Amino acid sequence: MDFSLSTEEREVRDWVRTFVQRELMPLEPEVLRRERRNEPGLTSDELAALQLKAKESGFWGVQTPEEYGGMGLSAVMTALLEAELGRTFVPFRFGGAADNILFHANDEQKERYLLPTIAGERKSCFAITEPGAGSDAKNIRTSARKDGADWIINGEKTFITGGNEADFAMVFAVTDPAKGAAGGVTCFLVDRDMGWKSEPIDTMGEWGPASLVFDEVRVPESQILGEEGRGFALAMQWIGRGRYLLPARAIGSCERLISMAIEHANTRETFGAPIATRQAIQWMIADSGVELEALRWLVLHAAWQVDSGMDSRHAQSIAKLYGGIKANEIVDRVLQIHGGMGYTRELPIERWYRELRLLRIYEGTDEIQRRTIARNLLKGHVKIGGALG
Repeated sequence: MDFSLSTEEREVRDWVRTFVQRELMPLEPEVLRRERRNEPGLTSDELAALQLKAKESGFWGVQTPEEYGGMGLSAVMTALLEAELGRTFVPFRFGGAADNILFHANDEQKERYLLPTIAGERKSCFAITEPGAGSDAKNIRTSARKDGADWIINGEKTFITGGNEADFAMVFAVTDPAKGAAGGVTCFLVDRDMGWKSEPIDTMGEWGPASLVFDEVRVPESQILGEEGRGFALAMQWIGRGRYLLPARAIGSCERLISMAIEHANTRETFGAPIATRQAIQWMIADSGVELEALRWLVLHAAWQVDSGMDSRHAQSIAKLYGGIKANEIVDRVLQIHGGMGYTRELPIERWYRELRLLRIYEGTDEIQRRTIARNLLKGHVKIGGALG
């Protein structure tokens, strides 16, 4: 097996690493100050300017197909880039991306939604989660009833990422209660000016989700994405589009955090010696280093399966579960190594502490990943030994 990066992979990774160091890390103090004032870490204009700077070097639409003006990078390459972006908490993402299910749009919808989203002219959100339907997505209650040539949508969505900023939503509603998720859920493209409203949800971290309310929102038949009744399959395709990318970004965060712990341990003295000489500190750093490397290979293995055309859902669940748990253990150790200073807002450790906690909840909780992994093993869908078995 050859675990080395190709020349192209190394060059692309190194460019992103340099971009993070030169353009993003210098913004960290100001981002922290703004967030302490309950302001966005980056304004939309600042994010757009940074994305344009990256675009000038060819970084636009990292996974967007080349036919739509993107880079069309592999899953492994994308995972490597996410790890580099994770080295900073500055809320940056490359421009030129669109939700994967938007590529199911018809030609007219692509002109109105897909292409403007890729160009950065429109913003979308994925609206399936509800107050009574989080992990149990099949339990959604938002309804859409037929009224002539239109559909009338009623219901509430919650914890919707980007819901406060989006000008259109991909809304999943029950169109046939008798069938439910098995052919009775439809996805609608619903512009904000069609009547839905959003309210921000305050969280312990900087993730700013929204609740969306649909009260007799009328949408034409032409707003159906894909086919009537086939919305749940689209939703599952969206959810499974790249779970490995969440723990991939955590790799970068953990690399940076462990580096901070090592530097502090070598310089902080107690009782006449650096705390790096204390076995308790050494073990915390050793455990963190081992877990980081295990996470790296779990993520890259899942990404490799994606690139190989294999069913990678099991591998992605493993990476997501392990990444969420271990990233939280690592940041906790790093905070402990820093003592009281780690608990303050003078250092960004507590900021990462709150951010990484989300990894165990969104896009599939730890419990859902465990259920998936156990079910696959117990029913023989996968075998112990995996791809090498």
